[in-house]
Amino acid sequence: MINMTDDVKKLNEMVEAFDRLKKELSKAIVGQDRVIEQLVIAMLSRGHALLVGVPGLAKTLLIKSLAEVLDLSFSRIQFTPDLMPSDITGTDIIEEDHSTGKREFRFVKGPVFANIVLADEINRTPPKTQAALLEAMQEHRVTAGVESYVLEEPFFVLATQNPIEQEGTYPLPEAQLDRFMFNLRVEYPSRDEERQIVNQTTSGASVNLEKILDRQAIMEYQDLIRRVPVADNVIDYAVDLVGKTRPDSDDAPDFIQKWVGWGAGPRASQYLILGAKTRAAMMGNPTPSIEDVKAVALPVLRHRVLTNFNAEADGVSVDEIIKKLL
Repeated sequence: MINMTDDVKKLNEMVEAFDRLKKELSKAIVGQDRVIEQLVIAMLSRGHALLVGVPGLAKTLLIKSLAEVLDLSFSRIQFTPDLMPSDITGTDIIEEDHSTGKREFRFVKGPVFANIVLADEINRTPPKTQAALLEAMQEHRVTAGVESYVLEEPFFVLATQNPIEQEGTYPLPEAQLDRFMFNLRVEYPSRDEERQIVNQTTSGASVNLEKILDRQAIMEYQDLIRRVPVADNVIDYAVDLVGKTRPDSDDAPDFIQKWVGWGAGPRASQYLILGAKTRAAMMGNPTPSIEDVKAVALPVLRHRVLTNFNAEADGVSVDEIIKKLL
């Protein structure tokens, strides 16, 4: 419970740190305030995020800049059709001791051994390789042969997808999409923002980002989020909201039964509450409200609610369905 002096002090520190983080990131990233907030919410909730947006919207720069201001190790994996699981997790190599002539296996860590991992265009690699990353996301460990290696905390995976080109891609199955806390849409900048981007990136000036937090502080904030209390009516709202996305539920509205094939599972309810707790804490509130649940509902639900043929025929998107439900 957040009623102890230390927790209240830590909560105030987190609010101040988040404000400083946004200000620091604005040196390198123009706009995208909503995406930045949701990325930080996912990370402090110990979740992972999927970013969907056309090329050139600074998704990679945003993630790299976030790792820099948080003083976390960063690695980028470019997913391609020929990428193998060992290219992500690492592999055993035979190493010879020249003094004794003895040979033994040594594990060489792959790029997944970082605090923030950018999985660029995750839908461009076969399911076998996707599964290797998704296992690390779920278990926070990597298995190579008979050995198991624990990943350093905090561990945060950000995967990107290009919504335009679908030829030669391997869409993530729904069960694997469900492992991502958020599905974030990175939108085009406004005219003024784009003008600022052009001016900033064509001048030759370099940007030096200051470190705002470190690993220890982030893990302390993650623990603090778990201790944030939630009122029963907020939990009831989140559970009822997720229940209404299921077309076979008695509480499902008519438009859900008409347009939705499959609704969200229990993990959506968990992430709604975790996201609401984190959002409230980042704003200095000791407990989340229903408005906090509503604020994270779209990124939590949009990849967990599957529309049917009727929705496609009527030209209704999943985002429109969720907004109508809210």
